[in-house]
Amino acid sequence: MLRARYRRITFFFARILLSFALWDLVLPRLGLGAFARRTRPERLRRSAAAFRQLAVSLGGVMIKGGQFLSTRVDVLPLEITQELAGLQDEVPPVDFPAIRGVIEAEFGRPLEQIFASFEPQPLAAASLGQVHRAQITVETDDGEGGGTEAQPALLPVVVKVQRPQVEDLIATDLAALRTVGGWLQRYPPIRRRADVPALLEEFSQILYQEIDYLAEGGNAETFQANFAGDPGVRVPVVYWTHTTKRVLTLENVWAIKINDYEGITAAGIDRAAVAARLLNTYLQQIFEDGFFHADPHPGNLFVHPLGEDSPEETEGWELTFVDFGMTGRVPPNVKAGLREMLIGVGTQDAARVVRSYQTLGILLPEADTGLITRATEEVFQRYWGKTMTELTSISPQEVRALVLEFRQLLYNLPFQLPHNLIFMGRAVGILAGICTGLDPQFNVWDHLAPFARKLIAEEARPAAENVLRELGDLARVLVAAPRRVDHVLEQIERGEVAVRAPEVTREVRQMERAIRQVAVGIIFAALLLGSVQLYLSSASPFWQVLLAGAVLSLVWVFVEGIRKG
Repeated sequence: MLRARYRRITFFFARILLSFALWDLVLPRLGLGAFARRTRPERLRRSAAAFRQLAVSLGGVMIKGGQFLSTRVDVLPLEITQELAGLQDEVPPVDFPAIRGVIEAEFGRPLEQIFASFEPQPLAAASLGQVHRAQITVETDDGEGGGTEAQPALLPVVVKVQRPQVEDLIATDLAALRTVGGWLQRYPPIRRRADVPALLEEFSQILYQEIDYLAEGGNAETFQANFAGDPGVRVPVVYWTHTTKRVLTLENVWAIKINDYEGITAAGIDRAAVAARLLNTYLQQIFEDGFFHADPHPGNLFVHPLGEDSPEETEGWELTFVDFGMTGRVPPNVKAGLREMLIGVGTQDAARVVRSYQTLGILLPEADTGLITRATEEVFQRYWGKTMTELTSISPQEVRALVLEFRQLLYNLPFQLPHNLIFMGRAVGILAGICTGLDPQFNVWDHLAPFARKLIAEEARPAAENVLRELGDLARVLVAAPRRVDHVLEQIERGEVAVRAPEVTREVRQMERAIRQVAVGIIFAALLLGSVQLYLSSASPFWQVLLAGAVLSLVWVFVEGIRKG
């Protein structure tokens, strides 16, 4: 079965790649380019629909791949992203007997001895696991003081259970994708800008982390600690007594889905405020914590109304995150580059933005940084301050004019995609879509600029501390200076001071050797010319003596050069 699955995936992509080569490479050379361009949207839609059917029927990594592609509106045509958008929730659930078998195999006892109750119908189904409502028994006291016995109580939870044989399916799907990646890597324009095998390796690491529910529980607690001081952000509690590598039991925080716009409005919650809080949490995750939720699709984000007695700073609701299987960490060098980029964007400093590209490794070595800087300045001038709706409604004529102005830059495409940024890019792409859906007039600049000013202030604080530290060191030197000067004068009077300049001495010795070599070279030339003159005139046999002297002087120059390096 797994071998047939491998063949099905590779044959599908082979057919898609051959179709691409025929329509977009061969037909234009035969004079049918206009026909190929006219039929391209429908062909792309059909290809995306075929992949969607494949992903739904196979599940596993194919679903994850489709979810990823559906968010890449920055690099894929609209026909593809729209067709794949349904993969966010279009995952058939696993039958309950199979789920029961996974749970009982993990805990080694019947399901009824593990959970007080367990709903067979799943609450949600995902590509690698599914979620069920349940109840667990916990011990509580009656609150009357010491001496009271603990009383059992039922606590509502959600249980995330891994699909059966998911590790075998992942291994097969990744093997097929590596084969396809090898085909893509042979295409020079792709190979020059992206390391496809490295991207697949990173993707595989993330997938294997995602099916380790013990690691996911740890990620949830890390995220919870990072936002411990923010009452407007909620993370479910992990119940470790009911958690294993393939079963994860969490506090039930199910609420209004973040893309349920009618439900959010009916609860009296400002959708624009939800979008703002969501963006601000990601600014903190990426630029401050260096640890971010990498899968913020609508099924993993909820809005939880708190009621009239809620703290004022929460605005009456909480932003709830679930599913921490896919998270990302930002290395210090990447964080420095991203902070540089955000400050550059927030302050409209095009040169600083380009420097951040270099820090992050986005630019190819042959990139024309001057042209990229001018293009960035032009983008700031034209589009700074526009809302997401205004940006998406820019006329094709305006876009065409910008393309024509910087056609050389677009032709060369001096950019590459570092593999350690791929999942961050995915998260940002999803985030942009969610914020725009919540608030069509969402203005990202209004949030980036204040955060950039905050980062600048944080940069200035260490700089001020360094200045104070340097002033303190200078003050100590000035205080000690009179005593040290007096000590040096006493040594000079006693004749105990010897001037040592090793660098100067070494340079002088090298110069002396060079002068000697030049002098010997002149002697060699004189002896050689003299011997030649005597030989030609046949006036004296003394030419042999001069020639021998020339040879000896030449040997000395070579030996001296080898000996001194």
